[in-house]
Amino acid sequence: MQFSSSLQSGVLVQRYKRFLADVNVNGQTLTIHCPNTGKMTGCAEPGWTVYFSTSNNLKRKYAHTWELVQNQQHQFICVNTNQANALVAEALANHTIAPLAHYTQVMAEVRYGSENSRIDFLLRAEGSPDCYVEVKSVTLLDDQALAEGVADGLNHEAGQGYFPDTKSERAQKHVRELMQCVRDGHRAVLLFCVLHTGIARVSPAQHLDPTYGALVAEAMALGVECLAWRAHISPDGMQLVEQVPFLL
Repeated sequence: MQFSSSLQSGVLVQRYKRFLADVNVNGQTLTIHCPNTGKMTGCAEPGWTVYFSTSNNLKRKYAHTWELVQNQQHQFICVNTNQANALVAEALANHTIAPLAHYTQVMAEVRYGSENSRIDFLLRAEGSPDCYVEVKSVTLLDDQALAEGVADGLNHEAGQGYFPDTKSERAQKHVRELMQCVRDGHRAVLLFCVLHTGIARVSPAQHLDPTYGALVAEAMALGVECLAWRAHISPDGMQLVEQVPFLL
């Protein structure tokens, strides 16, 4: 996928009020929209290079949207979580994701479950059970967890990505809903969209949300599939290119 407009760059001054960021562009401070409500751990350090798009919508208060950041290791991170579903939709249309390539019908944002959720994608194909796909954007490369790996007894490695980046009752709810899908005879997939070029493998963030970690382990034992796919990211565009290991 290509960005809707050519990205401009600047240097991050600060992110604040969750939805705003100040960027230094050629000596001038520009306030841009931050489309990420999460903690953005390891994604928003002052001094890093920010790439932002520009909208022609005159009704917008802030015309610019933060899309990417490049860290000190020159790794690209997509901070616009809305792009994860767009990337997966493109990959499903192009039959890029091999375990899901045989589905012929793709529907987005379908209401389902007993907890009033919307599934990101519902896939159908003749002769196959319905497949419910929940997409999660992975940007947390947890260096602190790596440093403390021996102390907590967990298997933290270089390039290890985690989801979520904080305790998330919403993410827990989605796992429970997918488990019910399996019980009802459907196929259910947690698809972790890796939007950090430094991440080489993905695990549940047991050290941040033990409940989520336990739920994912229970879900996998029941038959929920966990897939992790990494994106190639540059200021020119993004594309899901390869599957990476998902490890409990």
